[in-house]
Amino acid sequence: MRTFMGMVLGCLLTIGVVYIHDSMATSTVASGTSAGTSRQIVNWDVAASEWGQVKENVHTTWLKLKANSG
Repeated sequence: MRTFMGMVLGCLLTIGVVYIHDSMATSTVASGTSAGTSRQIVNWDVAASEWGQVKENVHTTWLKLKANSG
């Protein structure tokens, strides 16, 4: 159980760090004169679209399972 929780925590931590990096890379503070050239790691528009598709697929599968079990 500890291993599973460690993997979940590691995934959440990785996503959080990448999100913070990307938000700093595109903020007005980071794009000043002293900022280096920094690019986003994740295309968040595509990630949001894919996440929406995953949620829709899970919902559809759940409805199919629910209909077959009853």
